[in-house]
Amino acid sequence: MGANFSALFIDQDGLASASSSSVSLGDLPESCVASIIGYLDPPEICKLAKLNRAFRGASWADVVWESKLPPNYQILVDKILGFVPEKLGKRDIYTRLCRANTFDDGTKKVWLDKSTGGVCLLISSRGLRITGIDDRRYWNHIPTEESRFGSIAYLQQIWWFEVDGEVEFPFPAGTYSVFFRLQLGRASRRFGRQIRNSENVHGWDIKPVRFQLWTSDGQHATSQCTLSDPGEWFHYHVGDFNVDNSNSSMKIKLSMMQIDCTHTKGGLCLDSVVIYPSKFRERLKHKGFLKCA
Repeated sequence: MGANFSALFIDQDGLASASSSSVSLGDLPESCVASIIGYLDPPEICKLAKLNRAFRGASWADVVWESKLPPNYQILVDKILGFVPEKLGKRDIYTRLCRANTFDDGTKKVWLDKSTGGVCLLISSRGLRITGIDDRRYWNHIPTEESRFGSIAYLQQIWWFEVDGEVEFPFPAGTYSVFFRLQLGRASRRFGRQIRNSENVHGWDIKPVRFQLWTSDGQHATSQCTLSDPGEWFHYHVGDFNVDNSNSSMKIKLSMMQIDCTHTKGGLCLDSVVIYPSKFRERLKHKGFLKCA
């Protein structure tokens, strides 16, 4: 970016012209710089802020960050942050919304993707209704560094498997994808090294798991997938939903079940439900984390 600007002051022989000898990037008005960097992604804006004083000042301009925030950011601020000082700049608001902010007694996290400004939301295993969760013969909550919430729900063995959840949130307009983040097998440490134990994994290759979602405006999606590949965390795609009105909250209900009682199933780790902008599916697919695509 800086090289392109510098090229404006270089003549055809590759030498600085005499008339431009005193002109530099630092001489550009902040308003001019702000109108240019407003077309860039937030990480690029922050990098250019290191060039000089003009770019640093422009990188804090409200007009730049207003375009990066979701159209309903004021509603998001009230929902996620609660009280925000009136004089807080748009860049500071963007920064705070990009943090993993918790709500609903810590069972949910939401943040803006730093590069795109898209809303990402997680529902922890403790924020879901899990059949048999109160009976330690079936389920246990296990602390782990592999979860943003610090713990996961681990299924030892059960006949009737069902997980339900719901969330109500003012999503900005767009298309979103819902996933369950799951892993077959349990991680543990031995001699300081992390190992995967898949000894108790059973029953998931007999019948597929059914995933469903419903929205308060009548949308419905369903998918079926056989859980596989022990030892790795995967995002199992439930379905997509669309948001047209970003000024009101949408309620989403979701479920995951395998209720064929002819066999038991076990050895499953349940971390969370994940809601991402749908274009993030390609990221997950590229990294090899996507199932039920």
